[in-house]
Amino acid sequence: MNMDKNTGSGTLNLLQITDCHLTKEACSDLLGVVTRDSLDAVLSLIASNIEEHEHPLPDFLVASGDIAQDASKEAYQYFSDKVQGLCAASGWFSGNHDDTQVMTGALSDKTKFSKVYRFDYWQLILLDSAVKGSVHGELSENELNLLEQTLSESPDLHTLICLHHHPVDIGSVWLDKIGLHNREAFFKILDKFDNVRGVLWGHIHQEWESERNGIPFLATPSTCIQFSPKSSSFAVENIAPGYRCLSLHANGQIESRVYRADNFKFDLDLKSTGY
Repeated sequence: MNMDKNTGSGTLNLLQITDCHLTKEACSDLLGVVTRDSLDAVLSLIASNIEEHEHPLPDFLVASGDIAQDASKEAYQYFSDKVQGLCAASGWFSGNHDDTQVMTGALSDKTKFSKVYRFDYWQLILLDSAVKGSVHGELSENELNLLEQTLSESPDLHTLICLHHHPVDIGSVWLDKIGLHNREAFFKILDKFDNVRGVLWGHIHQEWESERNGIPFLATPSTCIQFSPKSSSFAVENIAPGYRCLSLHANGQIESRVYRADNFKFDLDLKSTGY
C-alpha cells in the first residue's frame, strides 16, 4: 500500500525511534531500565527540542522495530498513545521481538503499516526483516520484490530505505551474527538503481554512521539500554537513551543527528550477559 503525502516544503523532516522494548506491565525493566520511563524521557526531549527550535517539527516518524519486548497488545497501544500527535504520520515495522499480527491488530490506523510512503521529492521504503522465531534478520522474496519494484517505478524520487536489522557488519562479533543474513540479495538490488540516498535501521542499540558507495548508512540508539560498540560478546554501556532526527532535502542530501536524554537517571545492570 502506498501513501502519497505532501509536506508543503522542500525538506522532509523525520524522527526515528527504535528498540523501545515495552511490555504489558508499566514498571517492567530491561537490565534495570524501566522501558516506559526511558521512552517517556526520550519523548520529553523531543518535545523540548522542538519547542526550543533545536530541530524542526517532524513530518514523519519511523518506528523501526522492537517496539515491544513481549509482543503484547498493551505495549503497542502504549507506544501509539505516547507518540500520538508527535508527527503528522508514522510508519511502523517489526523487529525480532515484535509480533506483526498483534501489532497491526492492536491499532485501528492501518496506514501505520504501509510499506511505501511518497512525498514531494522523497519516498520511504519500510522493509520487514524480522524472521519469526529468530533473532537474525532476513528479507523475504516478497520484501525484495517490493524493494526492486518501488525503486524501479519511481526513479525520480530520492529514496530512504528503512529496516530493523543491520545490513553491514559493525565490528561487534555477537551482533554481526544476528544482522541481516541475506544482505547480498539486498545490495544486488540497491546497486541497480541510482535513486537510493540512505539506509536506516535499529537493532544494534547504538549510534552508527558509515557509507557504502557514497550512500549514508545510519543506525540509531535504543530508547532504553545501549549495547557496547565493538564488543565480542553481549555487553551494555552506561549511556543515555536517544533518537535520531533526519532532514531529507529536495536535492537528495540527508542531514541527521542523534540526540540523547542525558538527564534520564537509571541504574543499568552492567554485569548482565543477555536480555
